[in-house]
Amino acid sequence: MIQMKRLAPICLFTYNRLSETQQTVAALQQNFLAKESDLFIFSDGAKIDDGTLKIKEVRTFLKNISGFKSVTLFESKKNKGLANSIIDGVTKLLLTHESVIVLEDDLITTPNFLDFMNQALEYYKADDTIYTINGYSPLIKNMDLDTFYLHSRCFPWGWATWKKNWNKAYFDKENIRKHISLNSNVLPNFDKYIGDDASYMLLETLNNKINSWYIRWVFNNYLENKKSIFPVLSKVQNIGDTKEATNYSGGISAYYSVLDNSHYTSFDFSKTIILNKTDSRFLKYFSKKHKFLHRLRMLSSRGGVKKLTTEIKTKIFK
Repeated sequence: MIQMKRLAPICLFTYNRLSETQQTVAALQQNFLAKESDLFIFSDGAKIDDGTLKIKEVRTFLKNISGFKSVTLFESKKNKGLANSIIDGVTKLLLTHESVIVLEDDLITTPNFLDFMNQALEYYKADDTIYTINGYSPLIKNMDLDTFYLHSRCFPWGWATWKKNWNKAYFDKENIRKHISLNSNVLPNFDKYIGDDASYMLLETLNNKINSWYIRWVFNNYLENKKSIFPVLSKVQNIGDTKEATNYSGGISAYYSVLDNSHYTSFDFSKTIILNKTDSRFLKYFSKKHKFLHRLRMLSSRGGVKKLTTEIKTKIFK
């Protein structure tokens, strides 16, 4: 078993969703390493005055959390937005810690999530080619369930990194614009190796149509040819498909995953496979074809039709 000298702090970002936050914290409290872990919570402020009530309800709950080695709450007086909250919060923690585990307020973790994240952080800490540990994992077929895989793209649903890999310059939009203007092939290759949605998401961020810290993080690590590690069995389930979600668009997730119900607390990272950059088993999740076929399958169930109807209405009246 991998010996962990010091557990990484947990960095939890919250906003105005009390129910989802309660579920996220409850699952985290059930983690085997919860009582030995320090929890740092960043509570974002309201966008408008009439949003303060929900924020207050969430903060009342946050101030009474127990079950961890320590709980530290940072309350923002203004609304930073998710992207700036994550960039600022992770930067703050990495000033005094060598690594950090990051969660948002709509992620249910398995009891062995913290074991996996801390062991992976320890195992790969000297490997400069790895930039992120992922808790969530889209299912890759034809792989043993106790193995792991590497790809250039990471996921923002429960992740971890080290101080040596975190650079605020990665999120500088002007730097990204300059690189794109000087390299004509960078965006086509970004789509080829990261996913069909990659350059669109990046350009939407650069044009201030969306505000994604994540795609800027992926882009710069892609340029440096770094990899991200995934467990075949996911340690995270996303429950954030609600109207209160920061990035809610009425959309439907077409990601497939298998949740880890094994409760194993020891992981053999020698069983790690490097996926080909263009491995369709991974990149299919970001393709329009996959998303379209997923919606077709949903027509066979009443619940699926209801979700499709909601998605269509949301996009029409957005």
